Amino acid sequence: MTDTEHAATPSEKPVLFALIAVVAIYAVALFLPATAGYFAPAQHEATHEEHAAPHVLAVLPFALLLGCIAVLPLVSAAAHWWESNLHRFYVAAGLALATLAYYLARGGTAAVGLTLEHAILAEYIPFIVLLFSLYTICGGIRISGDLPAHPATNAAFIAAGAVLASFIGTTGAAMLLVRPLLETNRERKKVAHTVVFFIFAVCNCGGLLTPLGDPPLFLGYLRGVDFLWTARLWQEWLFVNACLVAIYYLWDRLYAYPRESAADVRLDETRIRKLKFSGMFPNALLLGGVVASVAFLDPSKALPGMDWHPPVYLREAVQLGLVAASLAFGSQPVRKANQFSYGAIVEVAVLFIGIFICMQPALQILHDQGGKLGVNTPHRFFWATGTLSSVLDNAPTYVVFLEAGKTIPPLEGDPVFELPDGRIDERILAAISLGAVMMGAMTYIGNGPNFMVKAIAEQAGVSMPSFFGYMLYSLCVLLPILAVMTWLFI
Repeated sequence: MTDTEHAATPSEKPVLFALIAVVAIYAVALFLPATAGYFAPAQHEATHEEHAAPHVLAVLPFALLLGCIAVLPLVSAAAHWWESNLHRFYVAAGLALATLAYYLARGGTAAVGLTLEHAILAEYIPFIVLLFSLYTICGGIRISGDLPAHPATNAAFIAAGAVLASFIGTTGAAMLLVRPLLETNRERKKVAHTVVFFIFAVCNCGGLLTPLGDPPLFLGYLRGVDFLWTARLWQEWLFVNACLVAIYYLWDRLYAYPRESAADVRLDETRIRKLKFSGMFPNALLLGGVVASVAFLDPSKALPGMDWHPPVYLREAVQLGLVAASLAFGSQPVRKANQFSYGAIVEVAVLFIGIFICMQPALQILHDQGGKLGVNTPHRFFWATGTLSSVLDNAPTYVVFLEAGKTIPPLEGDPVFELPDGRIDERILAAISLGAVMMGAMTYIGNGPNFMVKAIAEQAGVSMPSFFGYMLYSLCVLLPILAVMTWLFI
């Protein structure tokens, strides 16, 4: 491969230079006496107890923003306008400013500063940098090929994606595997159900075992949940994903594949190309670096075996440096073949900056009054978190119920997890985690990768089910599996 193939393209050079500049400025600031104290972890431990709960009407901007995310893509008159990231930013920023205006009127500039510190510095920046890192580095890896589209082949794709999702994120696993899955099935006509099951497992249920897997779990990690805590939910993860893979295989083997035309099956059997992995170096190593940075560079925890806390944002600086290395040394033809662009991550960034600010009043209210909602058992937390995660974004929904869970006295005999600003019954924490991650698969809008995969499949010529058609799949297949899981494990 030539140097030209490795060099950043003109469109990516500004991104590369910006990343290098940010990391360099951080490195210099880290050693300046005037700024060194700012990077101590204690500087960012803002808690909800530092001011009284706001009025319930302060939640209105948050509700409006989530409503816009859920409804505007479905309204024909507004859908095209909403497709613009600039228009999304107008809505998100306007509602965020309304929330900040409330805090300004209520507590002055100090209240605004505290809200921004908690929402942006402590949560949004780590959240978006991690997603950006996984998204961009995975964009430099390509798996291409055309295998025989047998039911077992497709089931293997889904199973592999469910495993990968916990370690490179649901977004990373979905972007890595959806294109080879579609290439493998391009000769078949009945493909929509394959993509739906892919969304169930790879875009959602597979990402349960680490904070890298799904955005809700990373927000929990930022709020004090141990990196490996959700790994103890492996039985629930295995049960749900094994059921999804088994049901998919039986569906495709007994119903869909026999209904393909003989001509399409013959064409599929003759058009075969082995899987080819491109861009693995250096991107596979860089993904390992992202995982290590999340596991070991948490500013609230000392390094194992050492009495040293990483400075605030060292984790994020390392992740941005890894992205810069991917852009500088990775293969640009691979990114071009993947049709890589920053559009999807920009969409997440502009919406979530509004979400993180607007949800602060809701979080404070739930922190103080969550025990009065009647959601006070693990089963109720699972279904309440899951129901809202189905129709709203699952990341803020997780945080809302995490705050509510802190207000519930632990059940007698249950283990308790100690968080920096409270404690929570571990069964409730497990129920919230399961509900947010797995029931984000119930609709297209429950989790970001769902719509991304739908769009990629439609571009490849797959006739995907409508919003309610997809829900018919999830209600008939996924919901019964989750009901049995709650009976067995929660």
